Amino acid sequence: MSKAKEGDKVKVHYKGSFKDGKVFDSSEGKDPLEFTIGQKMVVPGFENAVVGMASGEKKKISIQPKEAYGEYKEDLVATVDRSEIPDDIKPELGMMLKVKPEPGRPTAVTVKELNEKTLTLDGNHPFAGKELTFELNLVSIG
Repeated sequence: MSKAKEGDKVKVHYKGSFKDGKVFDSSEGKDPLEFTIGQKMVVPGFENAVVGMASGEKKKISIQPKEAYGEYKEDLVATVDRSEIPDDIKPELGMMLKVKPEPGRPTAVTVKELNEKTLTLDGNHPFAGKELTFELNLVSIG
Protein backbone atom coordinates (compact mmCIF):
# COMPACT_ATOMS: atom_id res chain seq x y z
CA MET A 1 0.00 0.00 0.00
CA SER A 2 1.44 3.40 -0.95
CA LYS A 3 2.21 5.98 1.69
CA ALA A 4 1.97 9.75 1.35
CA LYS A 5 5.24 11.45 0.42
CA GLU A 6 6.52 14.82 -0.79
CA GLY A 7 4.94 15.85 -4.09
CA ASP A 8 1.76 13.80 -3.54
CA LYS A 9 -1.61 15.52 -3.72
CA VAL A 10 -3.58 14.33 -0.71
CA LYS A 11 -7.10 14.69 0.66
CA VAL A 12 -7.42 14.75 4.45
CA HIS A 13 -10.39 14.98 6.77
CA TYR A 14 -9.37 16.65 10.02
CA LYS A 15 -10.54 18.09 13.31
CA GLY A 16 -8.34 20.71 14.96
CA SER A 17 -8.58 21.57 18.63
CA PHE A 18 -6.68 23.41 21.34
CA LYS A 19 -5.13 21.73 24.37
CA ASP A 20 -8.35 22.34 26.34
CA GLY A 21 -10.35 20.35 23.76
CA LYS A 22 -12.09 23.36 22.15
CA VAL A 23 -12.47 22.67 18.41
CA PHE A 24 -11.27 25.55 16.22
CA ASP A 25 -11.75 23.95 12.79
CA SER A 26 -13.02 20.77 11.19
CA SER A 27 -13.72 19.38 7.74
CA GLU A 28 -16.73 17.47 9.09
CA GLY A 29 -19.67 17.90 6.75
CA LYS A 30 -17.38 19.43 4.10
CA ASP A 31 -15.03 18.20 1.42
CA PRO A 32 -11.69 16.99 2.77
CA LEU A 33 -8.76 19.41 2.75
CA GLU A 34 -6.74 18.94 -0.43
CA PHE A 35 -3.08 19.95 -0.66
CA THR A 36 0.23 18.91 -2.20
CA ILE A 37 2.85 17.75 0.30
CA GLY A 38 5.93 19.97 0.15
CA GLN A 39 4.20 23.11 -1.15
CA LYS A 40 3.78 24.62 2.34
CA MET A 41 0.02 25.01 1.94
CA VAL A 42 -0.57 23.91 5.56
CA VAL A 43 1.46 24.36 8.74
CA PRO A 44 4.63 22.20 8.85
CA GLY A 45 3.47 19.95 11.71
CA PHE A 46 0.25 19.06 9.87
CA GLU A 47 2.10 18.33 6.63
CA ASN A 48 4.80 16.27 8.40
CA ALA A 49 2.13 14.18 10.14
CA VAL A 50 0.52 13.22 6.82
CA VAL A 51 3.84 12.03 5.35
CA GLY A 52 4.01 8.25 5.71
CA MET A 53 0.25 7.76 6.16
CA ALA A 54 -1.66 5.34 3.90
CA SER A 55 -5.12 5.99 2.42
CA GLY A 56 -7.77 5.26 5.05
CA GLU A 57 -5.30 5.65 7.93
CA LYS A 58 -6.29 7.75 10.94
CA LYS A 59 -4.13 9.32 13.62
CA LYS A 60 -4.19 11.96 16.33
CA ILE A 61 -1.25 14.35 16.60
CA SER A 62 -0.12 17.25 18.74
CA ILE A 63 1.73 20.13 17.09
CA GLN A 64 3.94 22.49 19.08
CA PRO A 65 3.82 26.24 18.24
CA LYS A 66 7.11 26.22 16.29
CA GLU A 67 5.59 23.64 13.87
CA ALA A 68 2.25 25.48 13.70
CA TYR A 69 1.85 29.28 13.79
CA GLY A 70 5.02 30.12 15.69
CA GLU A 71 5.72 31.39 19.17
CA TYR A 72 3.87 34.46 20.44
CA LYS A 73 6.03 37.55 19.86
CA GLU A 74 5.50 40.57 22.12
CA ASP A 75 7.30 42.79 19.59
CA LEU A 76 4.35 42.31 17.21
CA VAL A 77 2.07 44.14 19.66
CA ALA A 78 1.87 47.93 19.42
CA THR A 79 -0.24 50.70 20.87
CA VAL A 80 -1.29 53.42 18.45
CA ASP A 81 -3.20 56.68 18.81
CA ARG A 82 -6.83 56.48 17.65
CA SER A 83 -6.15 59.42 15.34
CA GLU A 84 -4.05 57.06 13.18
CA ILE A 85 -7.16 54.99 12.35
CA PRO A 86 -9.30 56.25 9.44
CA ASP A 87 -12.58 57.87 10.54
CA ASP A 88 -14.70 55.38 8.58
CA ILE A 89 -13.37 52.48 10.70
CA LYS A 90 -15.07 51.92 14.05
CA PRO A 91 -12.67 49.62 15.91
CA GLU A 92 -14.01 46.93 18.23
CA LEU A 93 -12.26 44.43 20.48
CA GLY A 94 -11.21 41.38 18.43
CA MET A 95 -11.68 43.15 15.08
CA MET A 96 -9.17 42.35 12.35
CA LEU A 97 -7.59 45.33 10.58
CA LYS A 98 -5.07 45.64 7.77
CA VAL A 99 -2.17 47.99 8.38
CA LYS A 100 0.55 48.95 5.96
CA PRO A 101 3.90 49.44 7.66
CA GLU A 102 6.33 51.78 5.91
CA PRO A 103 7.75 50.16 3.81
CA GLY A 104 6.00 46.85 3.48
CA ARG A 105 3.00 44.83 2.49
CA PRO A 106 -0.31 45.16 4.33
CA THR A 107 -0.38 43.05 7.48
CA ALA A 108 -3.38 41.73 9.41
CA VAL A 109 -3.60 42.80 13.05
CA THR A 110 -6.20 42.19 15.75
CA VAL A 111 -7.54 44.90 18.06
CA LYS A 112 -6.41 43.54 21.44
CA GLU A 113 -7.34 46.50 23.67
CA LEU A 114 -8.95 49.88 23.11
CA ASN A 115 -9.90 52.99 24.99
CA GLU A 116 -10.88 56.58 24.14
CA LYS A 117 -7.35 57.53 23.03
CA THR A 118 -5.47 54.41 21.93
CA LEU A 119 -5.72 50.97 20.33
CA THR A 120 -3.45 48.04 21.08
CA LEU A 121 -2.90 46.05 17.89
CA ASP A 122 -1.57 42.50 17.82
CA GLY A 123 0.23 41.30 14.67
CA ASN A 124 0.58 37.71 15.87
CA HIS A 125 -1.52 34.98 14.25
CA PRO A 126 -4.46 34.22 16.61
CA PHE A 127 -3.00 30.70 17.12
CA ALA A 128 0.60 31.86 17.77
CA GLY A 129 2.05 30.26 20.88
CA LYS A 130 -0.65 27.59 21.02
CA GLU A 131 -0.23 23.81 20.92
CA LEU A 132 -2.67 22.34 18.40
CA THR A 133 -4.18 18.85 18.29
CA PHE A 134 -5.42 17.33 15.04
CA GLU A 135 -7.35 14.17 14.35
CA LEU A 136 -6.39 13.17 10.80
CA ASN A 137 -7.98 10.77 8.33
CA LEU A 138 -6.09 10.43 5.05
CA VAL A 139 -8.85 9.98 2.47
CA SER A 140 -6.72 9.64 -0.66
CA ILE A 141 -3.29 10.01 -2.22
CA GLY A 142 -2.86 11.13 -5.82
